[in-house]
Amino acid sequence: MLTNLLLGFSTMLLCLFLQIYLLVATIGYYMRHRFGVKQTGMLAHLLTFSIVMIMLLVGNMAQISLWAFLFMYLDEFNIFHTAFYHSMVNFGSLGYGDIVMSEKHRLLGAFEAINGVLMIGISTAALSTPFKDLLKARITIED
Repeated sequence: MLTNLLLGFSTMLLCLFLQIYLLVATIGYYMRHRFGVKQTGMLAHLLTFSIVMIMLLVGNMAQISLWAFLFMYLDEFNIFHTAFYHSMVNFGSLGYGDIVMSEKHRLLGAFEAINGVLMIGISTAALSTPFKDLLKARITIED
């Protein structure tokens, strides 16, 4: 159990550092581009917002992949796409239960679910300002 706690906590820390790095990059991208679209149309705002969403999604997918590689390293899965699918179900806290890990490493699934809730929450929060700016632009264009 101690090994699972250490592996789970370490992987969560790696995911946190990855999330912070991508969040800083995403904020930097948005800050460089949001002022450039103030005088342009709705399409420019949508493009900037879409790129921010894609950057955050890539970060979440990278974290899911990191967990999947851990599960493969622990011999829980032999095929990456199965490990990735299981990891995505855990990360999103869906808990389908159609594919389960061995009892030896089952605790890692719970770690990933906690990690996913936190990281998806951070991604959602990061979208709040671009979304607010997009709505403001839409309202301004219609007035």
